[in-house]
Amino acid sequence: MPAVTVRGPARRGVLTAAAGVAAVAATAPTARASQRGGPGAAWATSWATAQTAPTAADPVATAGLTEGVCTATVRLSAGGRVRLRYGHAFGAVPVLVGPVTAGGRAVTFGGRRQAWLAAGASLTSDPVDGLSSPDGSQLTVETRLPGPTGPLSFHRNTHASHSVDGARTTSVFLLTGVEVTGAHGPVVAVLGDSVAEGVGTPDDADLRWPDQLARRLPGSAVANLGISGNRLLLDDARFGPGGQARFDRDVLALPGLRTVLVQLGVNDLQQPPAQTDSSLVLAGYRQLVLRARSAGLRIVGSTITPFEGWTRWTPQLDEVRRRINRAVRTGHLFDAVADFDTALRDPARPSRLRPAFDSGDGLHPNPSGHAALAGAVDRRHLL
Repeated sequence: MPAVTVRGPARRGVLTAAAGVAAVAATAPTARASQRGGPGAAWATSWATAQTAPTAADPVATAGLTEGVCTATVRLSAGGRVRLRYGHAFGAVPVLVGPVTAGGRAVTFGGRRQAWLAAGASLTSDPVDGLSSPDGSQLTVETRLPGPTGPLSFHRNTHASHSVDGARTTSVFLLTGVEVTGAHGPVVAVLGDSVAEGVGTPDDADLRWPDQLARRLPGSAVANLGISGNRLLLDDARFGPGGQARFDRDVLALPGLRTVLVQLGVNDLQQPPAQTDSSLVLAGYRQLVLRARSAGLRIVGSTITPFEGWTRWTPQLDEVRRRINRAVRTGHLFDAVADFDTALRDPARPSRLRPAFDSGDGLHPNPSGHAALAGAVDRRHLL
């Protein structure tokens, strides 16, 4: 059985029977259009990544591109008609985007092959003419940037192969999402850290736990917003704004979203300055819960997994982790809880990962551990 505890109501805003019948009658044409990907299409994010600002250790993103070509090959969760979303969250100047192709087909923006992406803003394409992708398929997006662009907002390591001017990279530049019309299961955003991002899994294997969750839930749209090193409370120049700071941009801006699953907290404990006050972490969770519910979203929390064996682990930090987990399990904080701690911990030594799930560093699970995390999320609590 999945290790999930229900917290709070399963559904909110239930209509009366009479109102429900009227609503169905009134929206039936829109629903049919949504299935076709027509004018009333309901868009959901099938692939996503969260951006950070480049640092001196990121020469391509820092220098930017002139007459550059960025190619990203991404794994969709749900399928259907396709449109693209670009972002330049940390940009200082506008960037000209295009021409762009997706699946070999021309992408337009308001009917034009090129468009300006404003600094700090996002840019959404038209539906890609003639392109309909199956659930679970790969999509290749080729983006030309005439430039000079200046420094580029990007995701440093997607644990998948892409290219810039023909040279392999695991980074994705400016592209932040692929939206589709065919989601017919849960629509979920994962606000996470390196575990959600995929550390501990091989590149190009699509074995991150959000990938494995999507495969368990056919037709679901799962947006992976994991950033390696990301914290709940504090910002970091390399690891990006903390979960509270990026929640509105990375989560609330996603179309069609129903549920957000939060996997943050371990870096607040183990990265300097270490957070040893469990009440502050729980207060950070409460703020995310309030903001999600105000937006009409369900919010699922996760317990913090063991990390004995990691270089900065101490018994004192493990006690803070356990206090946080007890409160998450029993404190009626989230609408539901995915007990990732129970899913991964070694029964013989609960402060460490089960050996069969350890990638070797004591903190990040291997592909089998990622499968266990995916199995700890109950579909019923994502709807």
